[in-house]
Amino acid sequence: MSMAEKRDYYEVLGIQKGASEDEIKKAYRKMARENHPDLHPDKADECEEKMKEINEAYAVLSDPEKRQKYDQFGHGGLEGGMGGAGGFGGFTGSYGDMSDIFESVFGGIFGGGGSSFRSSGSSANAPRRGRDIATSINISFMDACKGKTQELNIAHQEKCTSCNGSGAEAGSSPETCPNCHGSGTVRMTQQTFLGTMSTTNPCPTCGGKGTIIKNPCSKCKGMGRVRVQKRISLNIPAGIDNGQTIRVPNEGDCGINGGPSGNLMVEVNVRPHPIFKRNEFDVECDIMITFAQAVLGDTIEVPTIDGNVKLSVPEGTQSGTKQRLKGRGIKRLQKEGRGDQYVNLKVEVPKNLTKKQKDLLKAFEDSLEDKNYPKKKSFKDKLKDLFSDIK
Repeated sequence: MSMAEKRDYYEVLGIQKGASEDEIKKAYRKMARENHPDLHPDKADECEEKMKEINEAYAVLSDPEKRQKYDQFGHGGLEGGMGGAGGFGGFTGSYGDMSDIFESVFGGIFGGGGSSFRSSGSSANAPRRGRDIATSINISFMDACKGKTQELNIAHQEKCTSCNGSGAEAGSSPETCPNCHGSGTVRMTQQTFLGTMSTTNPCPTCGGKGTIIKNPCSKCKGMGRVRVQKRISLNIPAGIDNGQTIRVPNEGDCGINGGPSGNLMVEVNVRPHPIFKRNEFDVECDIMITFAQAVLGDTIEVPTIDGNVKLSVPEGTQSGTKQRLKGRGIKRLQKEGRGDQYVNLKVEVPKNLTKKQKDLLKAFEDSLEDKNYPKKKSFKDKLKDLFSDIK
């Protein structure tokens, strides 16, 4: 059907353009119930065409990204992106929802609900992607900042080398299933309260594979795959953060029937640092200074992730003052540049003074005037104004 001939998807499902996700699903259930070919054997061809249209409409409107493109550009915005969505039984869109809907619409009358519906349009021997596998590693704060290469042991499934993935012992090969003749599916007819129902189910003889192995491989027990331990080098990029995941392509389980391997997903756990704290790509640390350094000013050394650097402490620095070291933070992932480091200066009040030290400090305090404490003077002035207003 050409773009010009396609009906509006909202019209196909009988809903308004602003319909909610739940309304779309309910409309699809209703349309599927009314137009399923097995419920109307006298109009099977007509119903199958309608179901193609219904499936295609639901595939787009149930997918937020596709729906947005359709709402903005119409059918032209989806050109080339629908794949096999129009085929009844060959549908490749939102199948998780589709199978759930068919099971809820028709209950168990199809002998397996959504799974039997799914199998009707799939090839038993089609290539299938291998499963992703997951693991985790623990690294130090500095390794996360700088990046590193780390050796990692993983366990995944690989194609059996003894049978080259066929599952059959060397010198033999899988045979075509005599029950389904290689299709992997069988058609069954049942009597239900709605009448005679024909369904397509996985072949019970070969389990839906289309072939049977009379002489299984002794190494993989007929599976065509074996679990092996493997050591790989993992590249940990500079700037990785706690809880982020590194994807290693093709290091998951091997594919089936020549399909591609899955991926290895490595979650990174970063151990806390005793001095530094991270805030996205910025680094913070607390540095203690003495009372005299805060009053008189000084030049001190502070740690960074690259080593110690000089920092000027201005005269009269207050406790809690924050200074910025530009570009001394963490490298930005997949971007140029680095974050900054922030140094929180905290004044430590001296303890355990001798009598002489206390006398000297008292004499020093007595020599000070209000101008030496501008914040204290400002506060006293505010109090004075407050009480004068009360009077």
